[in-house]
Amino acid sequence: MTKIAFPHMGDYYIPANYLLSHIFPNTKVIKAPKITSKTIELGTKNSPEFICTPFKYTLGTMIESINKGADTLIQMGGGCRYGYYAELQEKILKDLGYNCKVINLVTEGTTNFKRINNLLKKIDPKFSKIKAIYHGFITFKMVKYMDQIDNYIRENIGFEIEKGSFENLKEAMLIAFSRVKSYRKLKKTYQRYMHKFKNIKVHKPDNRIRIGIIGELYTIMEPFSNYFLEKQLAQHHIEIKRFTNVHYLLFEKAHKYKKYQQYAKEYFKYNMGADASDNIARAKYLCEKDYDGIIHIKSSFCTPEIGAMPIISNIVSTYQKPVLFFSFDSATSETGIKTRLEAFYDMLEMRKEK
Repeated sequence: MTKIAFPHMGDYYIPANYLLSHIFPNTKVIKAPKITSKTIELGTKNSPEFICTPFKYTLGTMIESINKGADTLIQMGGGCRYGYYAELQEKILKDLGYNCKVINLVTEGTTNFKRINNLLKKIDPKFSKIKAIYHGFITFKMVKYMDQIDNYIRENIGFEIEKGSFENLKEAMLIAFSRVKSYRKLKKTYQRYMHKFKNIKVHKPDNRIRIGIIGELYTIMEPFSNYFLEKQLAQHHIEIKRFTNVHYLLFEKAHKYKKYQQYAKEYFKYNMGADASDNIARAKYLCEKDYDGIIHIKSSFCTPEIGAMPIISNIVSTYQKPVLFFSFDSATSETGIKTRLEAFYDMLEMRKEK
């Protein structure tokens, strides 16, 4: 029996596990362990030194998945250098003596459905396109519902009356989502939990601090890679706005780029790769919507975001808004992150009082 796995990223293992287990009923899906310091150690030890951090994190989860029994790994590239990484990761794994297959569904930021169909048939010759379309629809809806609930949580978790209310309910929601069998059941589950989230008592003062988070997509969406930054912000009673999630990347990014380009045309003329252009436009949006501050996060050696940073600095300078830049890698000090974050928060609070 083929045993398949995929790199871990946030809570998205739940829809990914649902999809793979339903379109490949004759295979076993192995869930990658959540990222830990051991994962980072494995990935960093076996990666080129100056390669971006998401490469190291995903390679680490691949090795851990193989050690749990996986023989086939599914990887998805992106719209930057990450789109070329699957082949390199496969070579590294083979050099380490792991006899496994790496299947890359997205190459160089593009998707070819005929190619994907052929790749999936290699995993299971009985793979059915009709089944894949049906369960793919449910998976995409699950991602959309999860992202909508996460957006609501970000805006409100810092103001909950009873500590832990949002986290505990979200844990129960994720378990419920993992057990759905049909779209009808999924929709009802989403509606039930959204109603519960909206019933959690919060106290949001009118003069609350609002922060927008922008930056490189993997570091934003995998909490361990940014030292649970959003959780730390919520502890300071801050309302959080974040744009990037899987639903945006799959269904909104392609048609929103032209709008972003038109909106921020005075700052960039050409696509800077990955989410860099998007983040420049978002920085302008957050300034115009009078957010109190902006946090830009990225992995070390992320070329598109390095190019965007001086432009973002120019934007916030024009609007006189503070920005905090974080760059994360395997050697980043958590204490240093907390210290800078607290100083940023204190500064925003002082500005608010003035």
